[in-house]
Amino acid sequence: MDIARPVADSVAIHGNRIVAAGHKDELCSMLDSQGGTLDLEGCTVVPGFIDSHLHFAQYGMRLNSVDLYGIPTLQEALDRIADRVTGAEPGVWIHGGGWNCNVWGDGGFPHRRDLDIVSPGNPVVLSSKDGHSTWINTRAIEMAHITAETPDPPGGRIRRDLCGDPTGILQENAARLIYDIVPQPALGELVEACRQALVKAHRHGLTGIHDCEDERAFAAFQELYRRKELTMRVLMHIPARNLDAVIALGLRDGFGDEWLRICGVKILTDGALGSRSAWMLSPYESDPTNSGIPTLTPDALHELVHKANRAGLSVAVHAIGDAANRAVLDAIQASRDQALAPLRNRIEHVQLLHPDDIPRLARLGVVASMQPIHATSDIEIADLHWGKRAATSYAWRSLLDTGARLAFGSDAPVEDLSPLFGIHAAVTRRRPDGFPGPDGWYPEQRITVAQAVHAYTLVAAYAGGEEKLKGSLTPGKRADLVILDQDIFRIDPMDILHTQVLGTMVDGKFVYKGSEL
Repeated sequence: MDIARPVADSVAIHGNRIVAAGHKDELCSMLDSQGGTLDLEGCTVVPGFIDSHLHFAQYGMRLNSVDLYGIPTLQEALDRIADRVTGAEPGVWIHGGGWNCNVWGDGGFPHRRDLDIVSPGNPVVLSSKDGHSTWINTRAIEMAHITAETPDPPGGRIRRDLCGDPTGILQENAARLIYDIVPQPALGELVEACRQALVKAHRHGLTGIHDCEDERAFAAFQELYRRKELTMRVLMHIPARNLDAVIALGLRDGFGDEWLRICGVKILTDGALGSRSAWMLSPYESDPTNSGIPTLTPDALHELVHKANRAGLSVAVHAIGDAANRAVLDAIQASRDQALAPLRNRIEHVQLLHPDDIPRLARLGVVASMQPIHATSDIEIADLHWGKRAATSYAWRSLLDTGARLAFGSDAPVEDLSPLFGIHAAVTRRRPDGFPGPDGWYPEQRITVAQAVHAYTLVAAYAGGEEKLKGSLTPGKRADLVILDQDIFRIDPMDILHTQVLGTMVDGKFVYKGSEL
């Protein structure tokens, strides 16, 4: 990923830095007699992967909760929940998530009565795969005092039956009605969850992450940092609700060090495609009465972006629908001239853009923080709900052609943590089983392997203002790298899915080393 020398057959490392990359004969004179060499016998080395958007503590907590990711039917989901209830103390909350009703038969939302069958006494709270709908049982509804008379909160929806009674599905800001009463995990639980997640992340080749969570996750990262157990470079977004406190403290982008730093205010503007709450310029093809849920008014969004930028803080704004993306671009454009300094504002997801808005990201210097695996997961529901508009969804090629920067991530635990899965999706726009065919879904939006790796490395570093520190195997940068068992730049792109991470190095030390090494 170094433009000056894109390919080399050897890399020299001293301490925590890369000192040279080139041909073996050129590097022999740099070898330290106290050190040594590692012959990879033709394996491939790339810069350490950086996940530009995920929820790391949630991912770790999901490892020990009811995991409904990939469960194909409602009944199988209920069976898994019942197993957890059987081993739980009476009255204890049952947590979990990952359910996707779009693959459950008719795609309709589940009901609280379904949960009541398997958990009549224990309150249950289960987030959807996209994280924008929450499924709860009657016991949880009673504890939250949600009734037919409870109004929808601004930017939220309580789904109701024909009689007006809550069905047990809370969308967007309505989820606060339940999460405000759910006991929060202790700091020690979050620390342990992050520790477990670190092990898995390193096995996938991750050396850095951009975390989109709250102050509790930040506290867990700080505790790992204090214990010298933080083996991943973490960039932490600030929840918009904490913006005033951060400004009062005088914090700006980049506060911290190369292991843990803050950069960007996380703002939410709409919901998600799977929950049919992404904010649209015109109604959903499948539901002419629904244009999604804006979680902020345009005026409130403008004020937040302006306040953050004026204080020297970039914004990382969740926007999925075309109306949401346009509103974010309008807000960034309006605040651009009043920012304290040039900032690397970004839009998280950028899933659907109106054609007129595609060139605006490059013009405004907005980073497109996207998750390629969303595209292949969403093929059927994007076609169903967005119709022909899906032609400019997940528009990686169109954005690159305008000069925009793409930074890739996984959105874990919404999708699989593996960067290799994301690279495969970006290059093929096909699922592991080959669906929807050899050319992929809207194949004109496919990009090259090099461009996808670039988005997971150097541009991800750029998005956090760290491109001089990491993101390429360039002399002087930190020795963060990944060893792969095959050359993903030359193999059949479908075989990228079968590529194995043999080793992951952070700061010149192996944090994961497979038996093959």
